[in-house]
Amino acid sequence: MASFDIEPAFAAQLQWIREFVAEHIEPLDSAFSGEEFVFDKSHPAYVALIRPLQQRVKDQGLWSCHLRPEMGGQGYGQVSLAYINEILGRSTFAPTIFGCQAPDSGNAEIIAHYGTDEQRAEYLEPLLDGRVSSCYAMTEPQGGSDPSQFVTRARRDGDSWVIDGAKWFSSSFERASFIIVMAVTDPDVSVYKGTSMFLVPAGTPGLEIVRRTGVGWDAEGHGSHPYVRYNEVRVPAANLLGGEGQAFAIAQTRLGGGRLHHAMRTVGAVSRCLDMLCERALSRTTQGELLARKQMTQEKIADAWIELLQFRLQVLHAAWTVDTLGGHGAKREIAAVKVATPKVYNNAVMRTIQLHGALGVSNEMPLANMLLASVTMGIADGPTEVHKITVAREVLKDHKPAPTDWPSEHLPTRRAAAASLYPSVDEF
Repeated sequence: MASFDIEPAFAAQLQWIREFVAEHIEPLDSAFSGEEFVFDKSHPAYVALIRPLQQRVKDQGLWSCHLRPEMGGQGYGQVSLAYINEILGRSTFAPTIFGCQAPDSGNAEIIAHYGTDEQRAEYLEPLLDGRVSSCYAMTEPQGGSDPSQFVTRARRDGDSWVIDGAKWFSSSFERASFIIVMAVTDPDVSVYKGTSMFLVPAGTPGLEIVRRTGVGWDAEGHGSHPYVRYNEVRVPAANLLGGEGQAFAIAQTRLGGGRLHHAMRTVGAVSRCLDMLCERALSRTTQGELLARKQMTQEKIADAWIELLQFRLQVLHAAWTVDTLGGHGAKREIAAVKVATPKVYNNAVMRTIQLHGALGVSNEMPLANMLLASVTMGIADGPTEVHKITVAREVLKDHKPAPTDWPSEHLPTRRAAAASLYPSVDEF
């Protein structure tokens, strides 16, 4: 039986997080707009403003809750993380202040799992301490959701690996102190068995930004998700992460958790939309009465609350399934959450924009940015269509074909079977 109970001690922690985020972190979103600052650990304001807040989180024992204690975290289960992340999802800065900012959180997890002692000392420790940012380079221009199209190669050359190719949408590349790169090391086998991961320090000769790419609100030629070419990029053999050919096994360690944590934080963003929606309904008057009195507004509010509750419970159930069965055993639940995330988020934002009118689409409200973020959620960590296929395949495993030419619910067949089981039914 699934249980989402909250112990009193954990409830007190959640209340501390809720107040801390509202009073000290959400104001940072207004003071420093733009995601670049979130990843720029060298910015003077980072040391002055962010580090003291991070220390307060550490003092509360809430730093990097997603990692096991031996990895520098708190070892919280996924249900507990769901409750935490739905609060953090209300703020851009909250994840980095709590030591769980993507892609750093996922990168830390795979280095902790698969890295050597030397790799952990050089790359993991500063990442866990929040002193550096990292980048995860997987997607290629011609190969998005189909990894069999990957062409970036790494060949062994003595005591080094040499990487050639290009990676697309390399988030936070220019702010990262290192990049985790996926490259084909054995083209003669399946890409799932012939691809490896490498730790590439920033500034390694051969790294070339073809062009800076952003998202919808960024001007062309600007943004923090560049298109990067690897021109004979040479790294030591010791920079291979995990074993040769293990890239996709390693990737699943971070992608499954990342998808679920995106959903957890989306609960917070959708809850924020509901707050804005209700506040607007209770604040604006049209045609002589509050918007809150209009039936179509009431319908929006009812739909928003119902969808939020359903989504929150779905996320908690997926988290409970991971805690109970592990990530692989929760493949269906994680994929289903990934499918629901962009839809629920988009619905919530669109309702809220509509009720705010022109103000809703202006740059004086966060809603336009949230709208694009909702669309991004349908693409990040794999497009929605791919995850629907996963859900369908997993669901079909629990079902069987009809035993005859007629469906199991075919009424004449069922009546005939019932008559043979209860031959005296005509007597009543």
